[in-house]
Amino acid sequence: MANPSKAKGTAWESDVVAYLREKHNPAARRNVQMGSKDIGDIDGYYLHALEAKAEKEITLSSYIAQANREAIHAGAPFGCAVVKRRMKGTRDAYVVRDLATDVRLINRLKIMEEALQDADFGRWFDIDEELREAA
Repeated sequence: MANPSKAKGTAWESDVVAYLREKHNPAARRNVQMGSKDIGDIDGYYLHALEAKAEKEITLSSYIAQANREAIHAGAPFGCAVVKRRMKGTRDAYVVRDLATDVRLINRLKIMEEALQDADFGRWFDIDEELREAA
């Protein structure tokens, strides 16, 4: 690949996909770029359009604006950017979104947890215990 910056970005996207496949969703994959109707760099991060960024100079505002715009194009309720930390591995990357998006995500999580508690408290308790142990 002639463009070193593009090669670095492609490698980062591939690293993020590999991590997501192992820890989250085996079907995660890189998206084909679609120009003005881009749907994010990576598909398979539940409910999110994901922008992967590995740049020397971090510009969160542009990453979040791009992720939010691409979430709309993808029909995803949330957009986020996964930003590479210098000299760190994939698991140490930053996941960033604006506060409005995060509040919508946390509200959804809260409502769904309350619904599961009401429907099947034992199942909710078991899942809660398992996820606390994994943290």
